[in-house]
Amino acid sequence: MPRKVILGFGISLDGYIARRNGALDFLVIDKEGEAVMADFFAGIDTTVMGRKTAAAWVNLRKSGEIPDTPGMANYVISRRWKPGKREGFEVVSGSLTVFVRKLKRRRGKDIYLGGGGELCRSFLQEDLVDELFIGVGPVLLGDGIPGFPGKFPQRDFRLTECKSYPNGSVALRYERIRTKTSR
Repeated sequence: MPRKVILGFGISLDGYIARRNGALDFLVIDKEGEAVMADFFAGIDTTVMGRKTAAAWVNLRKSGEIPDTPGMANYVISRRWKPGKREGFEVVSGSLTVFVRKLKRRRGKDIYLGGGGELCRSFLQEDLVDELFIGVGPVLLGDGIPGFPGKFPQRDFRLTECKSYPNGSVALRYERIRTKTSR
């Protein structure tokens, strides 16, 4: 089975992945949520994220809020950071499409695209997202960092899973529908 690029994040009811200052305090993960995430990451062996998400990830790892991920290949796409190894990541630059196609040709599990913002937009513009995995939290933030910043062409998806949890959260999985006219 070919590797998939899965865009995943937690989001508020009004579509924000973080507060304006980057805080994620509104995303409450209970034991059941931890189990869902553990199952999800069991099918992943590669992460790709932007510079800001990577910096937040490093801080969460240092504080013990997220575990180390031995055996996971972690990449950061950045125009600001120099290419090379850095705090458990490999920083890469250049053509996003060429890089992702190369990753997908390698043997292994699926590829997790973490975070939103510019990198999310770029992946959607280039039609590189095969699946969405979105956790919706039962909160309206009113302001923040949007999960899906605009300025990309329409992309169609089919719902493959919808699960609700006692804390009011909902986990959604969508698969990209590709037609002959889409890439």
